[in-house]
Amino acid sequence: MMKRFHKLAILASLLALVALGMTTLTRNSTSAQGPFFGRRQGFVFRGDIIRLPGPLQARLVEINRRPHSVEPITAFSEAGSPSLLFQYYLLDTNNFQPNVFTSKIPGLNDTAIQTAANAANGGLPTIGAVRVVIEPKAGLPTDPNDPGAFIDIFMDFSGLFVINNEAGWYEGWMISDIRVPRVAPPRADGTAQFGTLTQADFDAISAMGSGNNRVVGNIFTGDGNAPRLGSAADVFPDPARQPNTVPHPVSMGAFNAQQQSDVHAYWEFNSGTNWVFPHYELPFTGGVPGTFAAGLQYGLQSVIPGSGPMGVRNTTATHGDNPDNPRDPDRTEATNPAQREFRNRFIPSALDQEVLLNAFLRVRSFRPNVTDVGQRLFLSYAQEIARVDQNGDGVISFQEADINGFSDGMSNRRLYLPPSAFNRFAVTREINDGLLAPRFAPFQRAYVLSGNLTMVNPSVPSSVPRDADDR
Repeated sequence: MMKRFHKLAILASLLALVALGMTTLTRNSTSAQGPFFGRRQGFVFRGDIIRLPGPLQARLVEINRRPHSVEPITAFSEAGSPSLLFQYYLLDTNNFQPNVFTSKIPGLNDTAIQTAANAANGGLPTIGAVRVVIEPKAGLPTDPNDPGAFIDIFMDFSGLFVINNEAGWYEGWMISDIRVPRVAPPRADGTAQFGTLTQADFDAISAMGSGNNRVVGNIFTGDGNAPRLGSAADVFPDPARQPNTVPHPVSMGAFNAQQQSDVHAYWEFNSGTNWVFPHYELPFTGGVPGTFAAGLQYGLQSVIPGSGPMGVRNTTATHGDNPDNPRDPDRTEATNPAQREFRNRFIPSALDQEVLLNAFLRVRSFRPNVTDVGQRLFLSYAQEIARVDQNGDGVISFQEADINGFSDGMSNRRLYLPPSAFNRFAVTREINDGLLAPRFAPFQRAYVLSGNLTMVNPSVPSSVPRDADDR
């Protein structure tokens, strides 16, 4: 009897949650009900949705009840037990400077068709949800902070128009804003140890601004003041009205929209994908103040992999896209090391963080006589690649970055940031400009969605049985 009562109580609670969610959604966006509303109410009971945290669940219900071509992605288990949700992001268009992809701007696009966000489905606001889950596979880590863990990322967005022509696409980015590292003694050559600052570095950045950088673990800011991660009141290129952090993103791949302006994408996050575009492209994206006006945009690209302008430059004959043996980053798991891809343009995420620590934070221990940030970035990229690159070709291969291997006298596990380090998520509108860096990086001029990290502790089951292709 008690068991039956308990089950009834749970069912009553779930029905109350659904009723509350539907009442809220009806009040906020009645124009989107259409023919979908009546037959979609059962969506919340789907096995991968029913245990999700309330705000995430409500966002997915809202996406599902709008006009759509495809329901939010079904998260299938890829192990004997359910996948576990441990973090998520809720996205909208509210926290970055309105741009031509999200708004009508007089004199720029007010007579044109809006090309991306906030115009579809009768003008409903564009929204999104990103679920990050761990696969509890037998023999693999169940701690999502372990670089050997297998992690799935499910992305659902409502209100993004299909991109036409010139090979356009949307791209998702998990973004890590660099934090102030701990202080440690320098290496024998005076440079900072991996993931640390010297005392001289720390003293220098601590003296900036209002003292934000005096606290280890704080998000580092270029002016020493409180972090500004983005706001609708931002105005480019005013430095006082732009983000003041040092971000670096891991790509979630390219995608486009379905007929009803909804987007659904999937990404696997592991040591084979937790890599960042070559940051020496940044000065050539047009997003750094003055570079577009100076004609520097597209002046340098990473089509042929190497360690940048101050490092190793390779040839098409050795590192180009050979049609008989084309580049294929999915060959990370080849049992024969000779068959693994070695012409990577990206580098592991925590190694990329080292590049940026040198350029922006290690102002005393790394090239103190070089003050130009662009030059510091080029020099840093070449140095950090060389610490891991074992054959001197200026490229980090999957074999050289194997998590079970070693480089520079340390475990390669240090080369990968955990998912929790990525405190933001954004979607950009891209076009085929040949660069791997997001358009107009490091600023937010191509954003169409953004949102902040929410951790889930304890994690919750968030999948249905079982994927037929659970590699």
